Amino acid sequence: MSTPAGIDPRGPRFAATVTTALLLVATFLGLVGISTQAIAAASLAQRALDPAFLLTVVIAALFLWSVLSPATAPWGVLFRRLVRPRLSPPRELEDPRPPRFAQGVGLFVVTVGLVLHLVGVPWALPIATAAAFVAAFLNAAIGLCLGCQFYLLLQRAGLLGRVASV
Repeated sequence: MSTPAGIDPRGPRFAATVTTALLLVATFLGLVGISTQAIAAASLAQRALDPAFLLTVVIAALFLWSVLSPATAPWGVLFRRLVRPRLSPPRELEDPRPPRFAQGVGLFVVTVGLVLHLVGVPWALPIATAAAFVAAFLNAAIGLCLGCQFYLLLQRAGLLGRVASV
């Protein structure tokens, strides 16, 4: 399997910065909304219309977009068109597969929170958004991509090759 063309490592960090802000707001809304107070008494419609739920759906859609079409994902396009032209060229390029995998991990985490919120599990949504926030913040602030590290761990264990060949 050949390695795809490299990407500017500052792009995923830029996306992580925007995602961090969105996840912080979603976590705050989850903490002050029905997720932590009256979720068991709330109807399915009330749970689905909860502001934290709605924002997290948008975040999940953005994660999905980044997994399915990284070249057209909004934060990547914004970085390539507005930010990167103002920066010096990157010293080195990185493999795009680990950041794409990390987006899938983020999608999984927030989707679990969304589903559990809909079925009425207290605290599920703010816990899921807080976990995704921590991962996005670490990437944005210090360049530590937890999902990328997980990808590399699976790759070293030989698990990604088996999944790809199935």
